[in-house]
Amino acid sequence: MTLSSVLKTTLAAGVSAMALSSGAMASNPEEMEARLAALEAMVAELRNELEAERARSSARDNAMTHRVVELETREQPAQVTAAASPPGNGFMAGNTNITYGGFIDIDAHLTDTSDADLGSTSITRDFYIPGATPVGGTGDSEPDFDFTAQGSRFFFATTTPTDYGDVKSRLEFDFLGSPGGNERVSNSYNPRMRVAWAELGNWRIGQDWSTFQNTAAIPESASFLVLSDGMVFVRQPQIRYTNGNFQASLENNETTVTPFGGGGRIVSGDGAAPDIVARYNIRREGVNVALTAIARRLAAEVAGIDGEALGWGVSVQGRVSLAEGSDLRFSATAGEGVGRYIGLNAINGAVATATGDLEAIPVYGGLVAWRQELGEGRRFNIGYSILEADNDVALTGTGATRSVQSGYAALLTTLGGGVTIGGEVMIGSRELENGTSGTISRVTLSTKYAF
Repeated sequence: MTLSSVLKTTLAAGVSAMALSSGAMASNPEEMEARLAALEAMVAELRNELEAERARSSARDNAMTHRVVELETREQPAQVTAAASPPGNGFMAGNTNITYGGFIDIDAHLTDTSDADLGSTSITRDFYIPGATPVGGTGDSEPDFDFTAQGSRFFFATTTPTDYGDVKSRLEFDFLGSPGGNERVSNSYNPRMRVAWAELGNWRIGQDWSTFQNTAAIPESASFLVLSDGMVFVRQPQIRYTNGNFQASLENNETTVTPFGGGGRIVSGDGAAPDIVARYNIRREGVNVALTAIARRLAAEVAGIDGEALGWGVSVQGRVSLAEGSDLRFSATAGEGVGRYIGLNAINGAVATATGDLEAIPVYGGLVAWRQELGEGRRFNIGYSILEADNDVALTGTGATRSVQSGYAALLTTLGGGVTIGGEVMIGSRELENGTSGTISRVTLSTKYAF
């Protein structure tokens, strides 16, 4: 029995006793008053006892609660509060924020070449590669039609907090240039890696766009890529450091060589030094411009070649917003031995001499493209691009590529919900040192759904 129960029982007994004897005490008022005073004293004493017991009980409860909290804190692992899913296309996996995106791209190409045909499974049927334009052939009787979804793209990006800051990563792939698949039955194509890098603080390691390239200068188009003649365009493994507007990187050092007298291309991974790139970004409202420089050590020890040469290049590339919803995209590059970085390697980095040494090939080129908003999701694009080489004909022969150039016009309309449709006309040409040339023209209709 608790103390409160005992107190209640005692009080009830006292009241009952007083009630039973009330009749007897009625004739003696003085005795009645004495009994009432005694009862009041007893009630007061009982009240004091009850309040004291309540205080002791509360103290015991507080001590027990404190002890339980102390034990839980000491013995239980820290609980991680579940974070809300990120907005848009994303979800949480533990403490890692994972986002994804990409697009489905369906293109229809009608391609006509002046000299010889493009191979039926060649990647040149999917987008413009300047150095692959046929020259000196017997001619092509009629245009070729291709319907493809290989340009479709998908990516994952992650952000994970650590004691050293957020670790970020990106993995991106598409299906262009896949060695698998054919157009006879299934049109099944293997995915190919585009970028795969991880970043912590100022450092990014992995495969990404070359630091020598500013992707803001890439023109908008209905096809996968246009005006690639004078465009810096390379993705490759690298180690990049970024500090404010300044960037520097060490990048893959692949060397492409023209054999002595011409006759194709030799690709060499020889050489003990990576390519070194430095870059300064100018970015403010409506302006995204990069000033870049590269130093290279070209090397090859293959097919009778055993030589080295130094290569270098400088470039300015970017995009500047103009009035009335338009922008100008541009690139200008010059150097020696940077053929792999510009024009999708239409011109090699070096040529072999008669003694097997290497000599860097000078190149210069660029592009300009104008984009104009027309309202209601429509915009018009037009541009021109060129790349030229200063070949030593005694070394490269008269069959070496002297120049490539192209122009295009495209009209695109965004319908909403991530859907964009567009049409494009592109004309390109390639000329050799002996004056032989060939042209390519292509009409593209595209439907793209971005998610």
